[in-house]
Amino acid sequence: MTTTHTAFGIGHFDVAGPDLERLSPFYARVFGWQIAPRGPGYAQLQTPAGSPDGALVEQPDAAITLGIVVPDLAQALAQAEATGGRVEMPATDNGWVRKAQVRDPAGNLLTLIQQ
Repeated sequence: MTTTHTAFGIGHFDVAGPDLERLSPFYARVFGWQIAPRGPGYAQLQTPAGSPDGALVEQPDAAITLGIVVPDLAQALAQAEATGGRVEMPATDNGWVRKAQVRDPAGNLLTLIQQ
């Protein structure tokens, strides 16, 4: 099933932390989200209909990263740099989507997803 997201809307999110065995039951029990392990250090999160789905990602530091849907990834990266942001991860095709990561001027990490 293909999901269509609104341009410039939130299409995905990542919740990072060092211990997915502790994070998974928290999100499942507190919010009722479905957790689907997809390999070492990664699990998909299914949220209620109408909400963006996300992922649990095993990383040393806690973080939440929003995935913003953009119609033109190259243009969004150029705009991010022109307005004080910086590219953390260049445009990459992960087999599902083309995406990149930028930091805003305050240092917040955002994933840009081209649909």
